[in-house]
Amino acid sequence: MDSQMYQSKDDKFIPMTSISSGKVREARSDVSYYTNQIVNVIFIGSAEGWVLVDAGMPKCGEEIRLVAEDIFGANAKPAAIILTHGHFDHVGGIVHLIEHWNVPVYAHPLEFPFLTGQQSYPEPDTSVEGGMLAKISSIYPNEPIDITPALRELPADGSIPHLQDWRWIHTPGHSPGQVALFRESDATLISADAFITVKQDSMYKVLVQKKEVCGPPVYLTTDWRAAYESVQKLAALNPQLVVPGHGTAMDGAELTEGLRRLVNEFETVAVPEHGKFVDKES
Repeated sequence: MDSQMYQSKDDKFIPMTSISSGKVREARSDVSYYTNQIVNVIFIGSAEGWVLVDAGMPKCGEEIRLVAEDIFGANAKPAAIILTHGHFDHVGGIVHLIEHWNVPVYAHPLEFPFLTGQQSYPEPDTSVEGGMLAKISSIYPNEPIDITPALRELPADGSIPHLQDWRWIHTPGHSPGQVALFRESDATLISADAFITVKQDSMYKVLVQKKEVCGPPVYLTTDWRAAYESVQKLAALNPQLVVPGHGTAMDGAELTEGLRRLVNEFETVAVPEHGKFVDKES
């Protein structure tokens, strides 16, 4: 693969962790997720054929590759990588993985400027209402990566290459081209950061992985109206199990009731009282 690919120019190790870091958990017989520090990397399929969803925190490429071999066997290689969006904690190992595996990477075209070196994300909002992880968010990388040679558009019909039973759903708000993945046959949802199951701005709750249905991370969500519409869209699917971008998998009544509350009380439980992305909408 082309050596001109690169991680962001502000790429650096972020010293954050949680009690779930380093754990692989099975959500379905063919869906496992690995918590890389504070973010989930998802493996869909079996040793006969599988796909990786997202690429973790900065400097984690080798770690993810070794986890894949633990799950699927020596020299395991996915058919493709799907990126739910391009924030630093979802693409941190992507260049290493592409160079090692030489596989295509699929994303929504609205994320392409951030994945082809053309445009930086807005800087994280340290002024937003929230906990310690929001206050120190200025340390998070926001400059673009460039994986142009490997990058492909997700099919416009909602299908996902190499995942016949799944479809992708556009869920903007947290980022312009964020997508979720859904399998109707068993109502399994990969929600990315459209909604998550840990309050991501709270250092304590992230550390102990306190389980609760929450809106998207406040310090990187730039369009709260779109974020609300995305939550509504996912709730309407009536998911029975979710594997989020952050937090632990959730199912049953806990998920149903938590998601209902998030939709009904989004303005008070998800949207911060102040912040530069909130204030521009008021």
